[in-house]
Amino acid sequence: MARTPCIRAFLIILYRVILVDMSKYPYAGIILAGGMNRRMSGQNKALLSVGDQSIVDRQIEMFEDLFEQVILVTNQPLEFVSWDCTVVSDLLPIRSSLTGIHAGLFYTRPSHAFITACDMPFLKTEMIRLLVEELDPQWDVIVPVTKEGYQPLCAVYSKRCLKVIEDQLTKGDMKISRLYSRIKVKKIAEERLRSIDPDLVSFFNINTQEDWTLSQKMKGSSADV
Repeated sequence: MARTPCIRAFLIILYRVILVDMSKYPYAGIILAGGMNRRMSGQNKALLSVGDQSIVDRQIEMFEDLFEQVILVTNQPLEFVSWDCTVVSDLLPIRSSLTGIHAGLFYTRPSHAFITACDMPFLKTEMIRLLVEELDPQWDVIVPVTKEGYQPLCAVYSKRCLKVIEDQLTKGDMKISRLYSRIKVKKIAEERLRSIDPDLVSFFNINTQEDWTLSQKMKGSSADV
């Protein structure tokens, strides 16, 4: 009888673990961190801190809660050995975001993956859920569309895209939006996006020192980012 509390405690922990696993989407979360960072003087944008946390720390934590697999695509893998995720590199000798998408999908175990860039510090969980929950077998991509156009690095991709992407890259075409004319794409309109992210901060990205400075001000002025 003395063992009963221990058994009960073990069962409670096991039950919680099962609940956590069931709450995850059966997809992958992919972070693209393979850019050249030229406008940041070579400084790795993934490792930049916005507030008290690096962008990559925040994204990996978010993806660990949401997805069954977390992948980081980088051509500098030694910089990310401290993180508990699958770290992979580009498979093709072409530096582009589309190449990163290709590598991420290649190493993805599930059928679909949510893909983002490592320089988006304010990506909201609600935005990810909105897009992922639009998945349907008929769609190859679920992508937000704002007045600026497609937001291809905050989108859901099917592994079915792999061959099409590879064909496009071997022809030297690295523009993601041109991929969309060859696959089945579901567009999510700005009005719906603003219903869960009124200022669309999920799409804010850091390209320059000025952007980084602005991100610190944004973080300091609002508890919502």
